[in-house]
Amino acid sequence: MNLISTTRDLADVCARLATHPFVAVDTEFLRETTFWPKLCVVQLAGPDEAVVVDTLADGIDLSSFFELMANESIVKVFHAGRQDIEIIWHRAKMIPHPVFDTQIAAMVLGHGDSVSYDQLVQRLTGHVIDKSSRFTDWSRRPLSPAQITYAEADVTHLRDVYQRLLRDLEKRGRSDWVAEEMAVLTSPDTYRQDPVDAWHRLKTRVRKPRELGVLIEVAEWRDREAQSRDVPRSRVMKDEVIGEIAIQQPVTPEALGQLRSLPKGFERSAWGLAILETVKRGLARDPKTLPRIERDRTPSNGAQATVELLKVLLRMTAERHAVAAKVIATVDDLEHIASDDEADVAALRGWRRELFGDKALALKHGRLALAIDRGRVVTVDKPDNGGASEAGSPPTPADP
Repeated sequence: MNLISTTRDLADVCARLATHPFVAVDTEFLRETTFWPKLCVVQLAGPDEAVVVDTLADGIDLSSFFELMANESIVKVFHAGRQDIEIIWHRAKMIPHPVFDTQIAAMVLGHGDSVSYDQLVQRLTGHVIDKSSRFTDWSRRPLSPAQITYAEADVTHLRDVYQRLLRDLEKRGRSDWVAEEMAVLTSPDTYRQDPVDAWHRLKTRVRKPRELGVLIEVAEWRDREAQSRDVPRSRVMKDEVIGEIAIQQPVTPEALGQLRSLPKGFERSAWGLAILETVKRGLARDPKTLPRIERDRTPSNGAQATVELLKVLLRMTAERHAVAAKVIATVDDLEHIASDDEADVAALRGWRRELFGDKALALKHGRLALAIDRGRVVTVDKPDNGGASEAGSPPTPADP
């Protein structure tokens, strides 16, 4: 089996893979008990070679792997690669480029919203993946023959899926669509874990500046603790606890001890004292320097009706062009478009605007209508625009 466990062997295989136009990449990692993912295995495949790298082998140096990931002349192929790329970013402080994500390409080609790897492999290659080793403990050594076989198959199938999707994209003229999506996947902003920005991830709603100030400070404190101790955020403090602290704003041990969401005695712990100081910092923040609190964007009855019409247009557009609706626009996008013609959403930029966004605005302003033609939804231009629109023509069957 092609198991790589030494620095020299890894350097040799990376040198060979660097001579090809692409390399398929996958990782196996653990994250249940840590803040940062623990990289256990890397799988690599070129056009005629596939290997499994034991990243936990004694003394192994992964520098040649990271150099391969940084090589601009090679396309790095992932499936749902955000977590894989995050691991490389954390370990090497670099992001692979250029990249190709087969999940995104599959959505652009109409294979459904967030199509699973197993489904895609079976659909495009006819192979059924053996899942028996998927949830094994990848940190235990030695790796079993079944684990190695499973890991290697992951990238050999990925190699085949990539080549089929690439041909289909070129045939349909959609390569540029995928390229736009890769810009987000390769942006450092996608992977930065700055504690200062931690509050953005919280779903807790605050309504007053003082509450927001406390929320920001406590969320930042939690992320710093979690990162420094390398434990999940929830091990330090759960999201709902941060929300309660932001609303109650305790500044004394007695007040902190009254919070039902905290364990008994927490107020006397080192973390309890740190929280009290954090709350005081939040309350001392100048309200004028705080971010604007986003108000509830629940659409009015009229706006909600517009959103519902936009949903119909979105489904029709997705079916006609064989593109997953999710990759064209989200419900959040539709709500923004319903309330603002200049909304800063992906659906009003690039290929999405050409495919859907302009028609969405036309529908919103009455320049476009929806109708039923022989049991299917079509769009029709208003009389002053000259008859049926292109989108109202019969749906074009997807290419095989």
